[in-house]
Amino acid sequence: MLESAAPPAARLAARCARTLVSPWSRLSLLVVVLLAAATTMLLLQPQHLIAAGWPPQLSGVSAVVLFAAAYGGCTAAFVPRPLLNLAAGALFGSQAGLGAAIAGTVLGAGIAFGLGRGLGQSALRPLLRGRWLKAADGQLSRHGFRSMLAIRLFPGVPFAAANYCAAVSRMGWLPFLVATGLGSIPNTAAYVVAGSEASSPTSPTFLIAMGFIALSGLGAAVVAWRKRHRLSGA
Repeated sequence: MLESAAPPAARLAARCARTLVSPWSRLSLLVVVLLAAATTMLLLQPQHLIAAGWPPQLSGVSAVVLFAAAYGGCTAAFVPRPLLNLAAGALFGSQAGLGAAIAGTVLGAGIAFGLGRGLGQSALRPLLRGRWLKAADGQLSRHGFRSMLAIRLFPGVPFAAANYCAAVSRMGWLPFLVATGLGSIPNTAAYVVAGSEASSPTSPTFLIAMGFIALSGLGAAVVAWRKRHRLSGA
């Protein structure tokens, strides 16, 4: 005897389950998560750490580790990294501050990459139809490590935008994280040193750090201009 058809309640539950795990549902969830994170950061205003300082009850290695974790969460929620890098230098000095900033950078990039890969990739990849979008996706998918290293060394592309673009591409986890860690060191170090020397704005160390930041910004503009013309001809 043939089994009876599934009851309406079971069919409705299966349909709801398929809807919840569909690409567009996951993308909607990603948008909600990012909006909630950005709103939380606007309310908490973590940039006040630069002026208010780190809580006095936290010190030593535990403070550096906690700052790195907070840094990662803040960058995933669109807090500008230059502010956090300056705070790292002002709070912990150049060496410990650089370690915390780089660790937080990789952590935040990994969080954003994981969210974008898990919740947004399947819905957004079919939309890559424009010439520039296809060229950028092909560059990241075929030459992920080299492309991401260049993006981090010449920070013309916003940090969060680079993370989510890489997540939508076919770039692997390991090349993305390694390129992010290595490529972020020079510019991050300049900001951290500037933060550690902020009380002496006329010191040679501070002026050298600010000069490097200006030169890296100029280099980013040149690279972006050349890449734009290259993509236009692709």
